[in-house]
Amino acid sequence: MDAESLTKIAHLLGEARLAAQPVPDISPADAPQTIVDGYAVQAALNRYFRERTNGTLVGWKIGATTTDMQQYLGVDGPAYGRILSGNVYDAGAQLDRRTFCNPGIECEIAVCIGSDARNGPYTRETIGELVDAVLPAIEIVENRYGDFLARGTPTLVADDFFHKACILGAPVTDWQNVDLAAVAGRTLIDGDEKGAGLGADVMGHPLEAVAWLANTLTAHGESLSAGQIVLTGSVAPVIWLDNTSSESTVELAGLGTVSLSLT
Repeated sequence: MDAESLTKIAHLLGEARLAAQPVPDISPADAPQTIVDGYAVQAALNRYFRERTNGTLVGWKIGATTTDMQQYLGVDGPAYGRILSGNVYDAGAQLDRRTFCNPGIECEIAVCIGSDARNGPYTRETIGELVDAVLPAIEIVENRYGDFLARGTPTLVADDFFHKACILGAPVTDWQNVDLAAVAGRTLIDGDEKGAGLGADVMGHPLEAVAWLANTLTAHGESLSAGQIVLTGSVAPVIWLDNTSSESTVELAGLGTVSLSLT
């Protein structure tokens, strides 16, 4: 993918997200054609956001970590995106619905990285040694594309795989006493349960997803760093919201609860 197309698409994606507008059609000549192209555009998009928002890279989201989500999104494996500081909120956040484009709610087990990833390749066990805390989290994703299957996986990867923002609950520092695979999660909208799942639905164990991320970043010339947050993937199906105000709550047994109000 040439530098001109890469920059052009990064700016197009960035402008749409900042304006909370759908992504315009992208000509086949400019669209990323491979996953490698997608991640190259994603890096350029990250630079675009940092320059315009003064945000910093504070973590990573992993998408399509469950079989159900892979089938729903038409992909055969996980993908990652980047999280910027200006898009991270504390539990109980009240956000303006108008700043989102077709938002959805995901029920996430998040981890906080305590040490730089330097001695890979990592397994579930060895990546756990780098985890300082585990947190309940909501990821707000957006369908900025309409028919996202028609856009193709490289474009979804380029655009941080649907990411818009996240809401983090209280950190659990003695997380080793929690069987993360057995954690039951559920998503409630205005008090009604809309989706549920288990930690084991995320690649067999949420730390398998973190190990995948650490190893994949290394292959891409990047790495996990101390202090970063990782969203390991939704344990429940994404719940798309309508245009009305709503209270969204994620409950993760043994880890806690986190809520968000869109008004």
